[in-house]
Amino acid sequence: MQEQKFHYATVTEAITKLKEQGYTHEFSLEGDHLKAGEEIFPVKEFEIVDLYRYEGPSDPADEAIVYALASTNNVKGTLVTGYGISTDEATIETLKNLHYKYQQGQQ
Repeated sequence: MQEQKFHYATVTEAITKLKEQGYTHEFSLEGDHLKAGEEIFPVKEFEIVDLYRYEGPSDPADEAIVYALASTNNVKGTLVTGYGISTDEATIETLKNLHYKYQQGQQ
């Protein structure tokens, strides 16, 4: 697996630096779609460009992942997920598919 180009100290720093690199949309994941404000995008058009994992200092369950996502038509943004959030099966399956595409691209 390819190493990350950068590692940011906090989730906030990662999001700030990614915004400076053009990842301006703040996505939420709803089933098999990404939502940014009123805009909705099919996840299948996106790939993970990079991802950053963070664990809470006292509790690994506080883990968060910051995804840098880009679509085939150059829409770029971030998605933050964590184990503390409630996710449905469709959302979990969508994240698995994104991870699979990312891992295939790393080989």
